[in-house]
Amino acid sequence: MSDPAVRFSAADGIGVLTLNRPDNRNSMTPELLDSFLAASTQARAADLRCLVVTGSGTCFCSGADFKSTLARDGERRAPHERSYAMYEPFLSLLDIEVPVIGALNGHAVGGGFGLALICDLRIGARDAKYGANFVKLGLAPGMAISYLLPRLAGVARANELLLTGRLIDGGEAERLGILNRAVAAGDVLGEALALARSIADNAPLAVRATKRAIQRGLELQTRDAARLEAFAQAETITTGDAREGIAALLAKRPPRFTGS
Repeated sequence: MSDPAVRFSAADGIGVLTLNRPDNRNSMTPELLDSFLAASTQARAADLRCLVVTGSGTCFCSGADFKSTLARDGERRAPHERSYAMYEPFLSLLDIEVPVIGALNGHAVGGGFGLALICDLRIGARDAKYGANFVKLGLAPGMAISYLLPRLAGVARANELLLTGRLIDGGEAERLGILNRAVAAGDVLGEALALARSIADNAPLAVRATKRAIQRGLELQTRDAARLEAFAQAETITTGDAREGIAALLAKRPPRFTGS
């Protein structure tokens, strides 16, 4: 039996969920998304005090795989529902009651950046690239990024990053408050596990209650934001600019947008 696209393991109260398709940059194929949902369901049922989410290889997650179909359950859903369904497995992390740490071993772009933002804390690779380049592809954002990023980096910085589609390195992401810490790529998982251990050593009921209080205090409505984004993303993905943006990405050339 081949390795699952997403692995889950646990020891001493700390779970590790690993995106496991490094040859495809851990991109959002239907296989990986379905495997992620299964692994997060395992994590939710396990006796954990902290969960770490990481990737194998040099990418944490490169976002959508435009070489494959993005639909996970056929084409009978409305366009905005299909858009939301693509992100729904990653959003399942919201159901994890214990703190979730993103160990961003490498690049996190687009939907992969959204997955990082869903985590409660983030340790990233100093030289990796992070960000949401949707507008460079002719698309509106998804995965509640337009909701989450301003709450981490501030409205002005989030506007700049989302409207330009600029990717930033780990050092800048740390300065903007997107990463808790930026370290050498080889140290990311170790730093994340050490942080997980320091959380797991605390009183588990108090830690869970604190996480819930923080979420309530921020009026966390991430799923609602992702659903609203899905309408705009579904509209933009049918445009000529989106077709041009995706074609340019695959051809590794600058896009030529016309506003159509």
